[in-house]
Amino acid sequence: MFRNTYDSDNTVFSPQGRLHQVEYALEAVKQGSAAVGLRSKTHAILLALKRSTGELASYQQKMFRIDDHVGIAIAGLTSDARVLSNFMRQQAMGERMMFNRPMPVNRLVSSIADKAQVNTQEYGRRPYGVGFLVIGQDQSGPHLFEFSPSGNSYEYYAMSIGARSQSAKTYLEKHYESFADCNLEDLIRHGLHALRETLQQDKELNVNNTSVGIIGPMGQHEKHISPPGCFRILEGETIEVYLESMEKKEEAPAPASDAAPAPTADEDVQMSE
Repeated sequence: MFRNTYDSDNTVFSPQGRLHQVEYALEAVKQGSAAVGLRSKTHAILLALKRSTGELASYQQKMFRIDDHVGIAIAGLTSDARVLSNFMRQQAMGERMMFNRPMPVNRLVSSIADKAQVNTQEYGRRPYGVGFLVIGQDQSGPHLFEFSPSGNSYEYYAMSIGARSQSAKTYLEKHYESFADCNLEDLIRHGLHALRETLQQDKELNVNNTSVGIIGPMGQHEKHISPPGCFRILEGETIEVYLESMEKKEEAPAPASDAAPAPTADEDVQMSE
């Protein structure tokens, strides 16, 4: 389907200036289950939809803790995410050992972007097939970044990646101006509403298929966390209180039918003149 004369290697440009192997890697991110990120003046959060391969299998892990002040949500190949998350942990640990300080979030994101860029330029390598949403906190406040296999990284107020993420982006674009002043509970509720937009019609968010990652002060429904404000992942029964706070989804009204009723077998069909 995607076969192209210029897609046999990631170092070959097409006449239109495109790198097809990199574009295919971006398609792999779109095949992954959705992840949503938001930030306010005090918090940054991640929400992810977990998938299960079957009734006998557990749900896939969608979030990884990198350091006390950084966490990620993934969309795409989990095996690639595991390699990159370990690299990020090594970078963060090296910063603490050498300078005795947490690594700035933008530098950490730039380090994996540089690592991914190498795979788009050198012969014999393939681009990573995974995208990240990265949240972190430093002296300037909470941050939200997106990393893509092309080696690009951007900072956002709110963002979504993965399958059907455009529906979540539409919700975020409508409400993002209110995120800055939201408390943690309202921010999570907005995130759950955006994540719900990526679901199929017959699916619902529940305690099994939803993960929430938080950076910032402790919320009303959280117990003691140590150290204060560190990255933590909420799963299972701990997120039930947030799911119950969601507003019910408005169902679209059925379109009124203006068509005339079909004639029965005993009626003649009247032809219009």
